[in-house]
Amino acid sequence: MSLEEYIEQHSSGENEVLEQISRSTNVHVLNPHMLSGQVQGRVLSFLSQMIRPKRILELGTFTGYSALCLAEGLPENGELVTIEHNDELEEIIRKNLSLSPLGKKIRLIIGDAKEVISGQLSAVSVQSFDLVFIDADKREYCAYWELVYDLVRPGGWILADNTLWDGHIIDSSYDHDKQTLGLRAFNDLISADERVEQVILPLRDGLTLIHKL
Repeated sequence: MSLEEYIEQHSSGENEVLEQISRSTNVHVLNPHMLSGQVQGRVLSFLSQMIRPKRILELGTFTGYSALCLAEGLPENGELVTIEHNDELEEIIRKNLSLSPLGKKIRLIIGDAKEVISGQLSAVSVQSFDLVFIDADKREYCAYWELVYDLVRPGGWILADNTLWDGHIIDSSYDHDKQTLGLRAFNDLISADERVEQVILPLRDGLTLIHKL
């Protein structure tokens, strides 16, 4: 038994909806490893329940698994806005979200996250989000950071996924990989930003927790 399997066996399991989404994603969608999965899904849910956000912004929906996990911490009148660039996933996402009552709290926007934030979200969302989850194009993490920072209220939280990038982040053989370079630049940017406190958790591909002061 691997350590990962041990952790999975000793962590709370998925509910029926999340289990169904996980199965269908692995069967019908390319790159199913992009799904958050049981352990990270429970971490996202627990963090959301501890923060108790009224509004959440997610960059990168994939098939909706992480959105439903994060939505577990929303109050009755809470909202999660999730942005997905791949329009081919829209039907799958909407179907998956409809499987849970939490889906009614989730607003899906199909489009480029940078354009959506700069456009329809910029004028109405300054300091209106309590929690942001960044899990989109790794090459654009620094750009996402600059765009979402002002959308988060003081004392709010930003989570960034894949920040260790399967160890590539410290592997010199990936010095020319654009996704690795994007994540390295992001990690350096956050580390030097005195407006926040941060810690990288070695969870799956790396999950950075960032607290806006």
